[in-house]
Amino acid sequence: MSIRNWPAAERPREKLLELGAASLSDAELLAIFLRTGVAGRSAVDLARHLLNDFGSLRALLEAELHDFSQHLGLGPAKFAQLQAVLEMARRHLAEGLRRESALENPQAVRDFLKAQLRHSAHEQFACLFLDAKHRVLAFEVLFHGTIDGASVYPRQVVKRALAHNAAALILSHNHPSGVSEPSEADRQLTLRLKEALALIDVRVLDHFIVGDGEPLSMAERGWI
Repeated sequence: MSIRNWPAAERPREKLLELGAASLSDAELLAIFLRTGVAGRSAVDLARHLLNDFGSLRALLEAELHDFSQHLGLGPAKFAQLQAVLEMARRHLAEGLRRESALENPQAVRDFLKAQLRHSAHEQFACLFLDAKHRVLAFEVLFHGTIDGASVYPRQVVKRALAHNAAALILSHNHPSGVSEPSEADRQLTLRLKEALALIDVRVLDHFIVGDGEPLSMAERGWI
């Protein structure tokens, strides 16, 4: 049966408008994005099929173009639309950070870093550069590594901090394994960067490790 023939309260779009996006299942949200189904399948049925194929909504969102386009109902046009939606979400989170102190809204920092780093299959090391009031000046991925790790050079971090005239910064990197627990090498790197940046009067406020769950804060663990 076509979705238009469903009871209004069960149609994903009407349900979203009435109850909010959080009330929808992954399949219902994806169905709104897809807009239409295929022969013999409604948009919701197609969405459920795709989620089963990919294994999860996250896997679908993080799929590369080639793999994405191999699935029923998807292709380069849908891929482009999806990437635009994801980038708008990242920019929305970034704009929210720029309006207030990063320390006053730590959840916003976590959400932003997840959106920026969690999707990567390889390790990336990034910095949030902050002004004297801890508002975000810029976000940069400074080092790209392999799935086993990344080489991070304190000299380059210091150089970029000076270029942004930053007063403080928040370090972050992802663990493609999904495990957020920092290694001893991560802790030693944090100390080296903290010492190097102290020489130019730039404070390291935190170092977040981004895995599958909530990013881990080294400051909250008492390691900074």
